Amino acid sequence: MKQLKCVLALAGISVAAFSLAACQIVASPMAGTTFNETKYGNIATAETATTKEGKACGTSILGAFAQGDASIVAAKANGGITKVTSVDHYAKNILGIYGEWCTIVKGN
Repeated sequence: MKQLKCVLALAGISVAAFSLAACQIVASPMAGTTFNETKYGNIATAETATTKEGKACGTSILGAFAQGDASIVAAKANGGITKVTSVDHYAKNILGIYGEWCTIVKGN
């Protein structure tokens, strides 16, 4: 009986350790297991003058529940943009509990 308790305890500890091993629930070019807030570029054109900005986000909780529309199309619509000059992304992760992923579109 004592061996069974020891094996179950070790199994529980192993499961807990592995569940915390990959806490980053949103994609980002930098990893931060406790906290991550990163903004980075993805696409840019030769156009430099921009007058509008649109943002579209999605959220995730515990890496199990996710919702939102973080597409370029949604960001364009939110900013009233017809001609895109750049696309950036924003990622935020807090302890693997809450994650946010945004697409930021600039243009005219």
